[in-house]
Amino acid sequence: MEFNFDFYASEQEEQQVNTLIQYLQKQHPDTLAWIAQSASSEIKDIIHQNVQGLVGMLPSEDFHMQITTDRDDFANLLASAMMTGYFLSKMEQRKNLESSFTGSDFL
Repeated sequence: MEFNFDFYASEQEEQQVNTLIQYLQKQHPDTLAWIAQSASSEIKDIIHQNVQGLVGMLPSEDFHMQITTDRDDFANLLASAMMTGYFLSKMEQRKNLESSFTGSDFL
């Protein structure tokens, strides 16, 4: 998985400088790929279900769906998925830390 920063370049001139984008642009692509792959299958499943719920869920074998949106709405969807992933990752870390202290998988 590789993040394409080119889509952001034209808007960056119009808006104030985004230091997070600048930081991400300085990172090696392998580092970003490693971070993206480090998400557990549980997190990926939750994000998948969340995005499907936001976009709509029709069985692909019965329907040929095409979704169109504008750039801003798509950016909001992407940001929502990213924030959900970050939140879930931190909660998973917390659960694992608490489990290691209590010696139980269930709290």
